[in-house]
Amino acid sequence: MNTSPSPRLTPQQVRRAIVASVVGNGLEWFDFLAYGYFAKTIAKVFFPTHSSYLSISLTLATFAIGFFVRPLGGVLLGAYADRVGRPRVLSLLILMMAASTLMIGLTPGYATIGIAAPCIVVLARLIQGLAVGAQFGTASAMLVEYAPPGKKMFYGSFNMSSQAFALILSSGCGYLLTTWLSPEQLHSWGWRVPFLLGSLIGPLGFYIRHRVDESPEFEALKQRLGHAPRTSLRSFVRDNGDAALCAMGVIIVGAAANYLWHSYLPIYVQRQLHMPLKAALLTTLVSGAINFFLFPVSGKLADRYGAYRLFYPIVILWLLSVYPLFWYVVADPSPARLLSAQIIATVFMAAMSGPHPGMLATIFPVQARSAGVALSYNLAVTLFGGLAPVTVTWLTHLTGNNLMPAFYLIAAALISLALVFFTRTGRAAYAERDYGQGVPQPVGVTTSHTTH
Repeated sequence: MNTSPSPRLTPQQVRRAIVASVVGNGLEWFDFLAYGYFAKTIAKVFFPTHSSYLSISLTLATFAIGFFVRPLGGVLLGAYADRVGRPRVLSLLILMMAASTLMIGLTPGYATIGIAAPCIVVLARLIQGLAVGAQFGTASAMLVEYAPPGKKMFYGSFNMSSQAFALILSSGCGYLLTTWLSPEQLHSWGWRVPFLLGSLIGPLGFYIRHRVDESPEFEALKQRLGHAPRTSLRSFVRDNGDAALCAMGVIIVGAAANYLWHSYLPIYVQRQLHMPLKAALLTTLVSGAINFFLFPVSGKLADRYGAYRLFYPIVILWLLSVYPLFWYVVADPSPARLLSAQIIATVFMAAMSGPHPGMLATIFPVQARSAGVALSYNLAVTLFGGLAPVTVTWLTHLTGNNLMPAFYLIAAALISLALVFFTRTGRAAYAERDYGQGVPQPVGVTTSHTTH
């Protein structure tokens, strides 16, 4: 690990780096959540069929398509960020995300242009998937590399707070639209409003990111090497494969919880519990507000006590609480029960996910950090987050069991615990509370990169 002192940064440089890192991550979540909230309407506009189940399944499958290309985007664009620097790639990503969001918002429905409509939506999801594949990893790398020693989990938590802010905006926008507009207006044009608003963030985000300096750690690495960092796929897998498995374990439980409780919940509430959409949107809005403030608190606690030492007890408590929470809502569905269960789940998710950017970024070396975080994050999110809504919808339809989301989340928690526990990186991170804060990393995890 590089032990050379970092250049002294001005408060303005740090603030600019934080804003530049989180603005695109917020746009990503704004669009993804909006798609989930209005999935039922989008199904009617772009995927009309005689079966409501088939229609919503096609819509959720399109939602999942963007996730399948995320690992590819993460590897290609993340590796590019590890080679040319963070700000240049972040600027490119914000433009790609804004363009794809605008495509969804402006595309006419199936009734107007026929099969071209769903094809354009699928293409937009593919473009966005490639962009967001590198977004989380590159933004997390930037935040951690700008963070002073002892505050890497706290700085990384701003990436999660940006998602919470997007949750507030998207659910708030959805709540206002479903409250003020008639079903006909919502179907005709109202559902497009969040996507059009989301696309407006693109130019502003590009301007902010274009003015950000390169991270101090990346600049120090370039000076030490005398050229742009280069890491082959073979050397990455050899030197960082174990760290990637550990990182996937960290993310899986949080990804499954976030996408089921936030993206899938509106569909679940409408289809399975026969409650109004605005009830789910209101509880999600409250959850976003809670998470916005709790994520940094969670990051601070992780810096103080050790993120990996807190990981096990928090995930185990969550595993034990999932079934009772869903049973409480399903046994007697009501907005009050939904809200109370959502608040409890939100506190758990904040505790689990707040340190995630820092936990992932600190176990990869600078020259493989963006690609390493992006690959592990996107594989976990694709398999256990993006596929969660369509998988749970199918399992619930197949079994008729409304508690299927709880079983899914329990399985995800067990897989997370196993991956972190059985990797060298996970055990080393647990043993060393300050792992990733500047102490030497254990041999066999990532040290071979530091001599390149």
